[in-house]
Amino acid sequence: MSKEYDFSHAKRAKNVPHLKRFQEESKGKTRITIMLDNVVLDAFKAMANNESIGYQTLINRTLRQSLDKKPLDEEALRRVVREELGRYSTK
Repeated sequence: MSKEYDFSHAKRAKNVPHLKRFQEESKGKTRITIMLDNVVLDAFKAMANNESIGYQTLINRTLRQSLDKKPLDEEALRRVVREELGRYSTK
């Protein structure tokens, strides 16, 4: 680091009111970098704009909801296919 920088009077984030508040609000969250398709990102930004929320909040909410959903297992898939095929069978 260059000698021209003097951090001797710097404060820790926890000692700066607005930074401390930001740290407290973001507990339970981690900043990451993620690559998304432009089409996906544009779609989330448009949906978020319609709901007047941030697109990252919407992405997080969508991911949380997907965690709660039970995946479609083989037996459930077979049942759905049988039901749908039953509608078209000629007896």
